[in-house]
Amino acid sequence: MKTLHVDSINKSYDNNKILSDIFLTCKKGEIVGLIGRNGSGKSTLLKIIFGIEKCENKFIQIGDKVINNIASGRTLINYLPQENFLPNNIQIKSLINLFLPKENRHELVNNDYIKPLLHKKNQELSGGEKRVIEILLIIHSNAEIILLDEPFNGISPIIRTYIINHIRKMKSSKGYIITDHDYENVINLADKIMFLKNGVLKEVINQKQLVDLGYLPQTSYDMLN
Repeated sequence: MKTLHVDSINKSYDNNKILSDIFLTCKKGEIVGLIGRNGSGKSTLLKIIFGIEKCENKFIQIGDKVINNIASGRTLINYLPQENFLPNNIQIKSLINLFLPKENRHELVNNDYIKPLLHKKNQELSGGEKRVIEILLIIHSNAEIILLDEPFNGISPIIRTYIINHIRKMKSSKGYIITDHDYENVINLADKIMFLKNGVLKEVINQKQLVDLGYLPQTSYDMLN
């Protein structure tokens, strides 16, 4: 497993600096939590790393391979967007066959949660069921680095717990970067927390720093501790 190195990312909209000289690493077995207020640029950063968002400057490398675009990182990085991305009118079993290499399909089609859904079409699933399918497809791909953008958004507590447990189960085989508005889940899941504010990304060593940075009120910090 090769480490992801992200360096010197700069991104502006209408002369407004969104990301400034961003540096980030993620290695196998590591879950990196990316937090920050709405509009701080978290999703933009993930899209740049994946290769679907342009920027003024970037350096992205996995091992000794430099990733310049989505094609060069296709087998190394996979990305879960906030929006549902699976096509309708196709059965879940067929989607698994389409999205995953043959050697990775067995675990999904035999997954106790997925089995009852295999012969349903995507549009017949609930929002939470769709999200689980999407996340499992991304996680079980051959990619070494997994980017998850708001994986817990709009799902029930039961499904959220299932997703969290599955990410932990698969943790040893991949590196993860996860962002979510539900910061408590990210904080509890991540090995390393990165905080994005005013275009600057910095590592957070403890939750008290989030109070000092103005991200958490003192009352929330007291409840977490």
